[in-house]
Amino acid sequence: MNEQTLSLRLERVAAHVPVGARLADIGSDHAYLPVALLRRGLISAAVAGEVALTPFHAAQRTVRENDLQAHISVRRANGLAAIRPDDGISAVSICGMGGETIRDILEAGKAHLSGNERLILQPNGGEQPLRHWLMEHGYRILSEEVLHENRFVYEIIVAERDGPVSYTAQQLYFGPVQMQTRSPAFIRKWQHRLRLKQKTLTRLAQARQTVPQEKLEALTQQTRWIEALLA
Repeated sequence: MNEQTLSLRLERVAAHVPVGARLADIGSDHAYLPVALLRRGLISAAVAGEVALTPFHAAQRTVRENDLQAHISVRRANGLAAIRPDDGISAVSICGMGGETIRDILEAGKAHLSGNERLILQPNGGEQPLRHWLMEHGYRILSEEVLHENRFVYEIIVAERDGPVSYTAQQLYFGPVQMQTRSPAFIRKWQHRLRLKQKTLTRLAQARQTVPQEKLEALTQQTRWIEALLA
């Protein structure tokens, strides 16, 4: 993967960035996403934020090699602190981290958001707590998708501020849009999860040690939700 050939995961993230947007790509790594979008003429400007030194230098190098220093600001900063008030950011992408980590980045840096940005989030697991944060802060989930790449399952969540928003426990667990669209990748993901949870329940029933009742009840409830979803 490079700035000319994005991974399937980043291509799907790119598809949700509005044309002409001013993008803040947080945790930008090599800055492949903003560079690719600018090379294609799909965004007008970008900020590539990185907190770690090695990927920060990698992002600088990618931007420099593509002669895009006038259009992409590479900044070493923690999370959304990479965004400045005069950037005019209209879209924020945060990809390739756990959902809890993305949630924590949004919570810690919410003062840097105007509330008018589109959030394009690609969590590696932990989608439920991330959706809960979005709901609590008035973000409506506009689009969701599940994709399989290199034996991994990824989710993309796109949201905009539209508060107040209310989702059920099941919608937070599965994704409100995905429960409606029920794509083949989504169904395949939850068929696999169901098998894992059923095995876990069987193993716990056979185990000699006691399991906290709360954990057992949560696992049983989730298993029932998935069975009902797939029925």
